[in-house]
Amino acid sequence: MLYAEIADMVETKLGFVSQRAAREPESKFTSLMHLVNEGSLERSYYQLGRNRAGGVDGVSWEEYGREFEGNTKDLMERMKRMGYRPQPARRVYIPKGKDKKRPLGLPAIEDKMVQRTMSRIMGAIYEEDFLNCSYGFRPGRGCHDALKEVGDLINFKPINHVIEADIKGYFDNVSHKRIMELIRVRIADEKFLRYIVRFLKSGYMEGEVLVKTGRGTPQGGNLSPMLANIYLHYVLDEWFEKEVKPRMEGQCYLVRYCDDFVILVQRKTEAAEIMKLVRKRFEEYELELNSEKTGVKSFGRYEEENAERQQRKANTFDLLGFTHYCGKSRKGTFKVCRKTSAKKFRCACQTMKEWLKAVRNFKVKGWWATLILKLRGHYQYYGISENIRSVKEFYYRVVRMVYKWLNRRSQKQSFNWAGFNVYLKRYPLPQPSIVHSFYPK
Repeated sequence: MLYAEIADMVETKLGFVSQRAAREPESKFTSLMHLVNEGSLERSYYQLGRNRAGGVDGVSWEEYGREFEGNTKDLMERMKRMGYRPQPARRVYIPKGKDKKRPLGLPAIEDKMVQRTMSRIMGAIYEEDFLNCSYGFRPGRGCHDALKEVGDLINFKPINHVIEADIKGYFDNVSHKRIMELIRVRIADEKFLRYIVRFLKSGYMEGEVLVKTGRGTPQGGNLSPMLANIYLHYVLDEWFEKEVKPRMEGQCYLVRYCDDFVILVQRKTEAAEIMKLVRKRFEEYELELNSEKTGVKSFGRYEEENAERQQRKANTFDLLGFTHYCGKSRKGTFKVCRKTSAKKFRCACQTMKEWLKAVRNFKVKGWWATLILKLRGHYQYYGISENIRSVKEFYYRVVRMVYKWLNRRSQKQSFNWAGFNVYLKRYPLPQPSIVHSFYPK
């Protein structure tokens, strides 16, 4: 049987898994490992990014594919006899803010295939369990949906307070023991569970040093987002809906994107109570809230009036790279507005500056197309309703930076502004635009 046919059979079986998960919310799945086979692994292989960096073994996507049939048969033989052990991830760092860096773990191609396949199997179960308040790493949902939901709740519900929360080092501090306890609520296939543990314990290579991990789900793997969502589904989402909300007299809502979340509350006293409950809940599950980035703020349709009366600035709050502030519609009524947060704006400008400085001595034709892609990528994320001013400001700054670095390629000035504008007309850069409109046209 062709791998494609096997993969199609797996898709059909995953549909049955989803139906059963929805129909029997208390049931456990005892037989899942047979869904990891040559067909499902092949489909995962072709869904991986072809240009992504490889793992510690140095094997690229193309290299693995040259002997794909033999490689997958060998992999399946090892998995069936429990002889497969994931390789340590290759640790790399990416910029996070001005002086900080975020660690990423890059698994080997073979491990990515297995992780992606297992993640899809788990998704068939947990997508039926996950609540509507969760938006991160889920099909058909994204960060812009979460931002719209936050805006709609504050605009149309009696919200007067916002709980901003930041989990301290979430991906590095998740308890392996706790997360396996929670996964066992729905999955009882011991082989499947043992492989999840092996991924959690596989560690990472810091240069030439192997670092064993007793906690955390390193960012960069295909399995980590699913495990993160499962953990916070039980620790936060389900607990909030079933235990916290019914205790409150006023209205309150949770919106979460992976480990970033806000809680919107009507009453001040209840906001303070919820904040205490959340801290205690996280301590029970061995997580800690960052005290500098976590707290209760007054925010809503009366915030500007209260701030003026109390002789202070109106409060704002940040979520997913955007600062939310009180504004007014064209009719003069209250609405939540958003702009690129100052921190993210500075970081984007600094990143662009460093990249332009690095490529300034190469031929412009070689990097102009990449510059266009970078601008479009910025608009794709930050081009949301009310944020056109920030997006335009980023564009103007990039244009000035390009002009500056083009003129630093030699002692002789290459352009004046008139000549540069002619060049831009001939080789235009994408103009700022709103990509995600949160309002009906």
